[in-house]
Amino acid sequence: MNVLLTGASKGLGAALAAELARGGHRIVIVARHADELQRTAARIGAHALPADVGDKHAVHAIAGAAAALVGPIDVLIHNASTLGPTPLKLLLDTDCEDFEQVLQANLVGPFRLTKIVAGAMALRGSGLVVHVSSDAAVAAYPRWGAYGVSKAALDHLNRSWAVEVPGVKFISIDPGEMDTDMHAAAMPEADRKTLARPEDVARKIAKLIGDAERLESGARLTVAP
Repeated sequence: MNVLLTGASKGLGAALAAELARGGHRIVIVARHADELQRTAARIGAHALPADVGDKHAVHAIAGAAAALVGPIDVLIHNASTLGPTPLKLLLDTDCEDFEQVLQANLVGPFRLTKIVAGAMALRGSGLVVHVSSDAAVAAYPRWGAYGVSKAALDHLNRSWAVEVPGVKFISIDPGEMDTDMHAAAMPEADRKTLARPEDVARKIAKLIGDAERLESGARLTVAP
């Protein structure tokens, strides 16, 4: 399969890219930080595309370059996301510009990229789009408002695509709490020994992707212990 995976320079994205590459899939990884991304790509044998999915001028270039590198995209995985400024703030203290920036990266960017990639999938009558969600999409936590709103909307976007685009499978996956830089930035006091390893979560997500034919389009799944 040809896979386009965003937010893949480190953490869950890098672990998932490595897991899929070990399965023989052709992988294109996207992230903002070029140096980290190139190192990850070299380590796992993937193609690197430094880009910001929240930039509306970048998405057509991402889709076009990915297809040129590996061919038509069979699986699109939206893993890129941002918390916004940390320490996290209460909504009443959150700047409108910061709220908007979280939505651009976590929701609007995936919408734009899906429009391009899933459109081609629909013409072929096959394809899979995966949205990486969060428990913050279904439970409200103090100071997680912008991130939680973006992930709740992403889950509903997943369901909306599913009822509108026949022939393409859409799923949303909650990976649970993991030992990542993002989690450490949000909750520096957390005991890292209680958090899941991204590599373990990646194996579970890769299995779901491999079994996607059995899944209901629009489903919200969790791989948390």
